[in-house]
Order: sequence, then C-alpha cells, then structure tokens
Amino acid sequence: MPDAPPALLIVNYGSHHLIEENLARTRLPSGTTVVIVDNFTTHDERLAMRRACVANGWEMLTPPGNLGFGAGMNVAARAARDLGADVFILLNPDAYIEGDGVVALAEDVAADHSVMVSPLVNRPDGGHFSSAMELDMATGAVRRLDPRNRFDESSEWLSGACLAVHADLWARVGGFDDDYFLYWEDIDLSVRVVASGGRLHVNDSVSAVHSAGGTQIRSRRGQTKSPEYYFYNVRNRLVFAAQHLDRGRQNQWLRQTAPIAWSVLMRGGKRQLINPLRTFWPIVRGTVSGWRYMKRHRRAARGTYRVSR
Repeated sequence: MPDAPPALLIVNYGSHHLIEENLARTRLPSGTTVVIVDNFTTHDERLAMRRACVANGWEMLTPPGNLGFGAGMNVAARAARDLGADVFILLNPDAYIEGDGVVALAEDVAADHSVMVSPLVNRPDGGHFSSAMELDMATGAVRRLDPRNRFDESSEWLSGACLAVHADLWARVGGFDDDYFLYWEDIDLSVRVVASGGRLHVNDSVSAVHSAGGTQIRSRRGQTKSPEYYFYNVRNRLVFAAQHLDRGRQNQWLRQTAPIAWSVLMRGGKRQLINPLRTFWPIVRGTVSGWRYMKRHRRAARGTYRVSR
C-alpha cells in the first residue's frame, strides 16, 4: 500500500443513490478518504447527498453549479491532496470495484508514479465496457484495442470510468482539461500522460462493474442515451482535434464527422431514431459547437498545436 491511504474521487450529478449502492459494494482500505463533488442538480439531491456523506464519513464539496466531470474531478483531486492523499482512485457514480481491487490499483501507482492504471471494466451482464482502448488519429474513431488489428495511426487511452493515478503524475499533466465538460476528457488525459513520458496500463486482474450510461440515460421505455451523450461525444471529438492536431488533420477529422456521428448514434441501438429531437438535433448542435471551438482555437494558437500527426 502507499505510505498514505488512497483517496477515492467521485463526481455526482443527481446520482446519490448510485453512489451509496456502489460504494457499499466497493471494499475500501482502512483510512481511505472518499471525496464527493456534488455538481448541483436540485436542493433535494444535495440534501440527500449530504446525508449520505455525513452518515459514511465522506468529504463533500458543493460547487454552486455543474462543473462537469473533468473539472469536478480536478476539484476533488485538489481536496484529496490537501487531505494528505498521494494516490487517487477515480470512479464513476454508476461503477464499483470488485474484491480488493482498490488496494491493487493503489499499489500499482504507488510503485510507479509515472503510470496511470485502469482495471478491466465490465458491464453488469459481464460484457466488456473498457480495457485498453485506441483512438484512430486519422479519423477520430475509437474502439477496443486489438493488438492483432490496430489502426495505422493509433493512440491508446483508458476510460475515466475507473482510473488510478499518483498525485505526482496528476500534477505533471495538470489533471483533466476543463474544456471537455463531459466525455473525451479521458482520451485527452491519456494522450497527455503518454506525451509527458508516462504510460498507461490495464491491470486485468482487477475488475470494475460499470452500468454504462447509468447517470445519463433518459427514457421511460428501455434504455436510450441522453441528448447530452450525443452532443458532447460529437463536440468533444472536434475539441480534441483542435487541441492536438495540425490544420490538415483537423480538416480530415471534420470530413469524417458524419460517419463518426452515425456510429455514436448507433451505440444506443435503432431505438435512438424514434425521437430525432433527442438524437439528431444534439448531434448537429455538437458538430457546430465543436467546429466553432476549432475556429477559435486556430485563431488563438496562430497555427501552433500541441501534437502534429
């Protein structure tokens, strides 16, 4: 174990019931600090989250609005560091870690401060959610990494559903980029970790269970993705391109927007086509928002980008 117990960081958005259920399933080492950032939804939700924190001895931070996932995690990490933790375990509200997984993940990053670690993350039915993932730098497509069939221009990444990272590495890369708000911040973080000389690792002896989209599903009939899911997945692909690619490659990603957006839409199945105002319209808005971000970034950067691929 690290010299000091790890800190478990969670960003809440209307999901206090999920946090209580999943932390009851997660075995925490003695002395673990739990930091909950409660992005504001309603006064009743904040009161319920506060009651849970008091009952369980969790630290609670209460921003007046919704910071998003990445910025919320940054706030949680600063608080955890101030409380003396040097190992952070980031966990989604709709996920839990099985067995002694928290200990194993904490030991991984305590032994090597330059590594960011993910467990094998499965869905409740046992299906794969994430492990080692890859990004196609030529198009912006994402998928599970298969060593036998990789993209020609591949960058690895780890899902933010569950991550372990040492405070030293977190400080070196600056944590999450607030510009993403929701989705793609884990891809951006992974790329920056590697660019800084760090590395990514999946400890597949540790398992986490993630009810994918549990905090974003909005439907009375079956499980369909939320408008936010479509908007930010499409928008933030272009935000990533603006931050990491030269202008020629940015234009290449722009040309691939329609097929990539269709693949994002189909992640929720054909039922997503029933209500275009909740699906196609957020995708259109996300595309426009991402394109505008790219234009602003080009003007600000004056042709200089962090990565030229």
